[in-house]
Amino acid sequence: MLDLVQSYTGCPPSSLQFLYLPRETLLLYPFADSVAVFNARTLAFLRALAFWEVFPSTRHISQSVQCLTVERSMKLVVASLGHRVVAWSLSGAQNDYWRVHSSLQLSEDQHVSALNCVSGLLAVGTRSTLSVYTLILENDLPTWSLKWSSAVPTLSRVRFSPSLMYIATTSLHDNVVRIYLTTTGRQTQAVPHPRPVNDLIWRNSPTSSRDDPTLYTVTSDATLRIFMPVLDAPQYLQLHTALDAFSSLPFSLALKQTDSSVFWLDREVMTAAFKTLIADPQPAEEDARRRRVREIAEEGWDLFLRVLGDGSLVVQAVANIDRRPPTLLKQFTLLQTAPGILPGPPSHLYVVPNPSKGSLTLLTSPPLSSYELAILPFFDAGAGSLTHVASDTVHSHADAPGGEDPRAEIVRYVRTPNGEGVGLIREDGCGEVWTFDWARTGRLIRTGKWTTEDAGHVDHFVVIDAGRYFATYSSAAGLLTLHTTPPATLPVPSLSLLFVLSAPHSQPVRTLVGVTATQTILLISTTLFPSPSLTLLSEQSLLLPAPPKIILPVDPMAWVGQIGSGARGTSDKHDVLLSVSEDGELAFWVPGDDASSPTDALNGTKAHNGASNSTWTCTGKVRTGRKGLTMARCSSAKKSVLVAPIPEGEELTIWDSKESEFSLGLEYHRTLSASDPISDLDWTTTPDKQSILAVGFAHKVELLCQQRATYFDETPAWGICWRLDMSIMIPHPISDSIWLARGTLLVGAGHLMFMYGQKAPSVLSQNEPESLFEHVARLNGPLDDYHPQMILQCLLWEKIELVKSVIVNLARNVESGRSIHEWENLPIERYLQKDEEVKAAYGTHRPKYSLLFDVPETNEEEQEDPFSPSAVRKLIERLEEQPIPHLSPREHESLLVLIQTTLEIQEQRRALDPNGLRYLISIRSFYILNRRASEPSTPSSGNNTVNGVTSGLRLERRERLRYRDMIWAFHSESQDLLLSTSVSACGGKMCWPDARALGVFIWMRSGDAMRAHMEVVARNEYMAGDNRDPTECSLFYFALGKVKLVHGLWRQAAWHKEQQVMLKFLNNNFNEPRWRTAAQKNAFALLSKRRFEYAAAFFLLGGSLKDAVSVCIKNMGDWQLAVALARVVEGDDGPILQDILSNTVIPLAFRDGNRWLASWAFWMLRRRDLAVRILVTPLEDIASILDVDITEIGDPHYDDPSLALLFSQLKSKTLQTAQGTSEISGRTEFNFVLQIARVFCRMGCHALALDLVRTWSFQRPSTVVRDTRALRRPPSPLSTRFALEPALRRQSSILIDIDMSTAPPTRRASPSRSPTRGTSPARSVVEEFKDESDLVARKAGIGSLMKSAKQDVKVPEFDMNAFF
Repeated sequence: MLDLVQSYTGCPPSSLQFLYLPRETLLLYPFADSVAVFNARTLAFLRALAFWEVFPSTRHISQSVQCLTVERSMKLVVASLGHRVVAWSLSGAQNDYWRVHSSLQLSEDQHVSALNCVSGLLAVGTRSTLSVYTLILENDLPTWSLKWSSAVPTLSRVRFSPSLMYIATTSLHDNVVRIYLTTTGRQTQAVPHPRPVNDLIWRNSPTSSRDDPTLYTVTSDATLRIFMPVLDAPQYLQLHTALDAFSSLPFSLALKQTDSSVFWLDREVMTAAFKTLIADPQPAEEDARRRRVREIAEEGWDLFLRVLGDGSLVVQAVANIDRRPPTLLKQFTLLQTAPGILPGPPSHLYVVPNPSKGSLTLLTSPPLSSYELAILPFFDAGAGSLTHVASDTVHSHADAPGGEDPRAEIVRYVRTPNGEGVGLIREDGCGEVWTFDWARTGRLIRTGKWTTEDAGHVDHFVVIDAGRYFATYSSAAGLLTLHTTPPATLPVPSLSLLFVLSAPHSQPVRTLVGVTATQTILLISTTLFPSPSLTLLSEQSLLLPAPPKIILPVDPMAWVGQIGSGARGTSDKHDVLLSVSEDGELAFWVPGDDASSPTDALNGTKAHNGASNSTWTCTGKVRTGRKGLTMARCSSAKKSVLVAPIPEGEELTIWDSKESEFSLGLEYHRTLSASDPISDLDWTTTPDKQSILAVGFAHKVELLCQQRATYFDETPAWGICWRLDMSIMIPHPISDSIWLARGTLLVGAGHLMFMYGQKAPSVLSQNEPESLFEHVARLNGPLDDYHPQMILQCLLWEKIELVKSVIVNLARNVESGRSIHEWENLPIERYLQKDEEVKAAYGTHRPKYSLLFDVPETNEEEQEDPFSPSAVRKLIERLEEQPIPHLSPREHESLLVLIQTTLEIQEQRRALDPNGLRYLISIRSFYILNRRASEPSTPSSGNNTVNGVTSGLRLERRERLRYRDMIWAFHSESQDLLLSTSVSACGGKMCWPDARALGVFIWMRSGDAMRAHMEVVARNEYMAGDNRDPTECSLFYFALGKVKLVHGLWRQAAWHKEQQVMLKFLNNNFNEPRWRTAAQKNAFALLSKRRFEYAAAFFLLGGSLKDAVSVCIKNMGDWQLAVALARVVEGDDGPILQDILSNTVIPLAFRDGNRWLASWAFWMLRRRDLAVRILVTPLEDIASILDVDITEIGDPHYDDPSLALLFSQLKSKTLQTAQGTSEISGRTEFNFVLQIARVFCRMGCHALALDLVRTWSFQRPSTVVRDTRALRRPPSPLSTRFALEPALRRQSSILIDIDMSTAPPTRRASPSRSPTRGTSPARSVVEEFKDESDLVARKAGIGSLMKSAKQDVKVPEFDMNAFF
């Protein structure tokens, strides 16, 4: 998702160094206090070797690494800084592990100016000495031991000869090449040159048997000289030939070439490439080209490359260097290319191995660029032989001649509102400004800088207009300076914060916002052109009871958009400031209307004379309760992240700005270790207005995004979607990270900058990796129609016809063979229609005859139903063969199950009510997910990690259905069908663990059915084992009072050691007190042996139900078993069941925040008013009115959209629920609906959220006499309730405290009223309601309701509509 697209590591100061590895070649050069390591071919940054890792005192000094050398055989990299030398070694099976090898420290006055390391020998040149060190092992540690030291002029280069007999040096102050003996340090020769020497190269000749040294020197006039010994003086070098422009070109052409450079092509690299190419079989047409290459290799020519001023290349060869006498040397020109091959004569050119056969890598500097050189076409002077691979043009700064590196580390970044410009400030107060050219080059281009001499020590700065302008503030001078021509200044008080508001580029005026040390807010108008100026618009404090602890800007990224150049206007007001109090209260602020309007003063077009008395307006507050905050940031979507210290380390929390009684605003909580504290926070926004948070640590950056909620899992609202680990690249701690435009992240560490971005858009393909924005949209964006979660929610909310249309549309898309990006979704209007309307408009079963005597149409295309069993089976087969991309295996299987379930619903729709349907879906999902969790080999049951981030949640086996799913079955009218379905799901044999997992004895209402089913469970428990153990079923049979049956089972258990004892004991009459007491004594004995289930059975045998359920709850931890026993033994009105519900179930529900379980418990306790109120009212309010001692209240769990569904069903179901509904204020219900709509959006079901708020009815059961004329008004389309119409169809002001059928009756009774416009008789007691603007509840007295109900029954109102 995020790739390192650019590293800003300075300009190579001089020559480059290379380390050849089997799979790649590493390029190295010094930068600031480090050695930068790259891939030589792609120039991709790999690693920085920091000097301060060995010498910490060099961390913040102004010096840079001066000298660098590479010892290839030992894979050593040796660098110097001042008078210190450090060596690193490369190791590991993949050559990817760098470690410190050794170090060397000279006297402080000996600054190292030249280095060379070969085969354990280290030559160190300083301002006055040349020393040679040997590598030894001292106490198993590599150490450098001084061999000799000699006084020399200040050295600039030092080179060992291949035989290690000689050392060649150059000096800074003369043009003499000096030769020294390696053994003693004695100078043997001085070779003067007419021009300064730019390079020294010892020629290695592995094919020659002689050790005669051969030295190449290159002077500043682009002349290469070859020095070789003569026969009578083998240690004395003499000039044998020189290669200049006149030797390679005709005299007339050479005169025209005023600029050129010459380089030796490394003989070892060229020979190895030639041999590989010759050995590799080639087509016949390549024979002619191969002959030239074979000739070069066999003759052993040395090749030299000259780059001319017009960019053309000339290759010269020198033959017979290894032969004697030297007079046999022969030089000639091999080829000359056309102009423009290279940009011009580079200062440095290198040829290094290339992993691909038949080519080499050519590197030039500066600017640093790499090319791929195809050997055969090149030596045949063919076109296209040199291909540009990569370049680092950012290193060549027009305003930084010589490539001077910055001397101070990066402190922080500041960007423009739209992220198209960025600036940085360094430790020394200097800074730079860059523009992000994402449209053309995708790179940062430096547009300006400041130094302490220009602007003083800068404390704050802002970047304006994509980096074209910038302003700095210096507290020492107390001046705000706009760096234009001419500059503009403004004296301002001491500032603690400075930022710029967003505005179109075309406008000449910007508005700066400053926060003073006294928390005063300044608005400053900044005119950029034609006459630069700074003007103070207003100076005002925030209207707060106490000064805030922190004032921060709200991130403006979403206001200016992600695409384009920020030309969008800012006519709408957005929050500008976030204030945080000492107590952790967040407040959001916009400038008041009297201060400035977004189109006037905020964009600077309104004239002001000095400061005005404007005010800031607070748009919202959130109470977090966090104190001692150390960091805070606010996104465009008003998501606030806070960091506060806690005893365990640090606490990171993310808060939403929407606070209500249903949402405290807290969306994410995470505890972090104090050993790795947070160093930086920054927000960005995706094109669809989703927020991404970058959390910076010392060596990593974690990206957090919102995660979609699911119906069956408790998914955290936020999660890590990507992790950037910088520790493998650079040892420096991260100083700052900041988001730029288009999801680009800029990270600063030490002196270095790294830009992570998304690849350029290309033709969509299945193999193309996701971009960051696409990944975030997939994790949290709106779902497609075919996503299993969308289908599931539609089924739960009774949109069966819509689901059928979705499945038919999915089948059509799959059959079309088009890319998934071209699939079409259903129009959103379909989600806003009821099933009845969909049937009428899109019904597939149209009659062949519209009237009795019509003739059928001959069109046969409408004969087949698109949603038929055959069509569904065909779709499932296609999806099994080719799953939909981006669906996890778990989601894929859920989709298949939901498609199959929809078909079954269609077939059983008349027998299964909506609540039964919801329970059926839950059962299917429960067993599917458990089966997948039991398969460790499946991808969905393991952790899939990408870049250290888990890409999917690990499936964990669930022990039971959620209580929510059980309560659906409890309120269902199809319990017989649900019971048979549950038994089938268990394989036809339901034992107690299955019954507990499915909550059977929670949701069954019929006492006879419960007793019958408990007998089935008891029989299955007995038959489950091969031994047929009577102890397994005794508890259930004793609860049913079937002692004789158990006695008969013991007769068959001859294998059991307790058979005789049990037969004798069960032969007694347990209606007698004596034997009941004996059974209870045995139960206590069994308790001591920890045989809890059998002890409970003996308590039941002894007639002590209370003790039996106590064992179930306290010893077995199975309150469901206790409820089942109590309901079977004494019924739903027994005192034991009441005690279990009051003292066990309700406290458990409050502790877990489970409103579903609490609603069921209150319903069983005949407190149905509380069963409704608990769904909406805060738990603390309900706990305060209960007689039960509630000691712990958990998370309120308002993140379940089905709460609204249950609330709508129960609010007017009975007289008691009507009373409970009347206790809920209209404002509370309003906020509750908004909260459920937000939950829908979190789940990706935005269309359902729209349908919910569009169709929710706030009508309440009441006895108010309404104007009967309202009956004649046409019905409003907004008065219908999308899955709730059946309940409202029966709603009237007559509410009797009896259960009403949840399914609509086959026809209405005559006395029923209009569902929305019913009236009450005049004789009824009427409670007047006040019209309250905030929808506060209109509470009706229960006595009035009862009296009205009685009178309404006596005087029914005739309604003609009841007959239709």
